[in-house]
Amino acid sequence: MTPSRDQTSIYNGNKFKLGLFGLNCSGGLSLTKAPERWDASWDNNVIAAKLADEAGFEFLLPIGRWHGYRGEMDTQGTTFETLTWACGLLASTQQITVFGTLHVAFVNPVFAAKQMVTADHIGHGRFGLNIVSGWNPGEFNMFGVALNEHEDRYAYSEEWIQIVARIWSEQEPFDHEGRFYKLKGVSSKPKPCWNSRPVLVSAGNSPAGSRFAAKNADCLFTAIAVLEDMPAKIASFRALAPEGHIRNVFSAAHLMCRATRKEAQDYHHYIVHECGDWEAAEYAANLRGKRANTWMNTHDDLKARLMTGSSHPIIGSYDDAVELFQKLHAMGINGLAVDTINYVKDFPWIRDELLPRMERAGLRQKAPR
Repeated sequence: MTPSRDQTSIYNGNKFKLGLFGLNCSGGLSLTKAPERWDASWDNNVIAAKLADEAGFEFLLPIGRWHGYRGEMDTQGTTFETLTWACGLLASTQQITVFGTLHVAFVNPVFAAKQMVTADHIGHGRFGLNIVSGWNPGEFNMFGVALNEHEDRYAYSEEWIQIVARIWSEQEPFDHEGRFYKLKGVSSKPKPCWNSRPVLVSAGNSPAGSRFAAKNADCLFTAIAVLEDMPAKIASFRALAPEGHIRNVFSAAHLMCRATRKEAQDYHHYIVHECGDWEAAEYAANLRGKRANTWMNTHDDLKARLMTGSSHPIIGSYDDAVELFQKLHAMGINGLAVDTINYVKDFPWIRDELLPRMERAGLRQKAPR
């Protein structure tokens, strides 16, 4: 057994870490009708998780999704709940860190704390929590929960995680009297592995989100809008956090790579313009509204971009991809959560083409076999 959480994969010595993103959702992140689109069956999730684990990937990150994107394929309309998903994959893998993604407004912190400790013990300390404050009105309506104003959502998340942290660390029963929760005699055993909390991650893009992540998370996920702005963005975020508090800064990317740049561009044209689910893209664009239009020129550009998800698109040769990884690392990004059109079918070129190039570039060490 790993003797401490610091020796789990998420904190290993690789300069540029990698995770699979969104494989618990039908279609992954791609709004396409292409026949090779991701089938998020349980068996396929296990296969993808084992491939990533054996290749030395650091983490698996699911999306907490309760409504799909409609259209012909209803991408993300079929999903696995992320805590039970994490338990199954932790039991099926050996080294990789597996996150659960929780909309904290939808689940009681006492119940969630016990669930997450169970997952942590199944994985011998390899469980992590992605804290989500939420933004989708339809999902809040589904749960009968009010979608608070932006700042209040983070105030709620702050109180929620404070309760969970006390449950994980305090030995004696305690009371909690707060704005959102009033709890009596709270106690829970067992504690997380090694009496240390699971890895916490949070996405910090808005000012409120950045402040919350800087105070509470071990790892930050931040979106790449304008590549050249990233060094200042990361420096600004780290300035908010106590020194040494943020262990990793991650972003997300859609990988669509081939031997040549033209092959990748041709495949992108096929996925988006020949097989795109434009009805779903219209729904997704309208749902995001002004939040997403800030980084695309037109509504049609936004729809085309959303066809391969809202993460940063990497469409080019294998060498192009690794060159970008080097730039991102130099800017202060410690790794990427990546999605593809099909996590299993695409994994051989990730393993056999990208990883060796990353090793030669000094970004990663060869995974032990």
